[in-house]
Amino acid sequence: MKKLFLFAVCLMAFAACNEKAQQAVDQQAQQERDSLNRIIAQKDNEINDMMSTFNDIEEGFRAISAAEDRVSVARQGEGASMKERISENLQFIQQTMQQNRELINKLRSQLRQSSVKGDQLRRTIDNLTRQLEEKDSQIKALVAELEAKDIQIGELTTQVTDLKTDVGTLMEETTQKSQTISAQDKELNTAWFVFGTKKELKEQRIIADGEVLRSNFNQDYFTKIDIRVDKEIKLYSRSAKLLTSHPASSYRLEQDANKQYVLRIENPSQFWSTSKYLVIQVK
Repeated sequence: MKKLFLFAVCLMAFAACNEKAQQAVDQQAQQERDSLNRIIAQKDNEINDMMSTFNDIEEGFRAISAAEDRVSVARQGEGASMKERISENLQFIQQTMQQNRELINKLRSQLRQSSVKGDQLRRTIDNLTRQLEEKDSQIKALVAELEAKDIQIGELTTQVTDLKTDVGTLMEETTQKSQTISAQDKELNTAWFVFGTKKELKEQRIIADGEVLRSNFNQDYFTKIDIRVDKEIKLYSRSAKLLTSHPASSYRLEQDANKQYVLRIENPSQFWSTSKYLVIQVK
């Protein structure tokens, strides 16, 4: 009887050990699945971000082509209104070309930092760069045609001389206006962000007496960004909390494969509508 009792105890102990071992195996398997899911989610997010940038570039090229068509139509006319339409569209082309350059550079940076590696993506970026160079050539040719047309008009009649300017003057005015508009546009689309520990933010007076950005804080501690281009901020921390107010529907805080947080701004105009300053506390 005593032997049977000892045997039963041994069986129960063996079963308990097996159960614990199985639980450990199941827990490890779950952790591996969770890690794999995070890696897959990170790759999906990186691909979605790159595709979003790619679509912005393609939309930029479409808008440039449409503006070129408007210039081609406008140059058939005469007078001050014709020159004004050409000038406005050339300004738009220059701004959009610059924005596409910045977006292509951003796409290159995204690919370098991404865990997604592929020759096809590199070839796509190289193709976008070639498209940009081709557009540069097309715009130079368009400007040359405008120069020729301006000369012909001057030779044909003197009655409209006061309504015509040579292309050099037109381009100078366009450049000046473009620079002014570009500066204003850049200022409107500029924002600043900072992330740091509570101690670091206090040292820079970004947090003071329990309030955020209420005192003479160190603005040099912030990073300046273009809200049209910079829509992702890596925080390199497993803990992150926004201290400034931004609409919850306009962004996502997600963890990458290393469980470190990344801020993805899905609606920039809405996100930055409440404040052009972003403060994030990390640990």
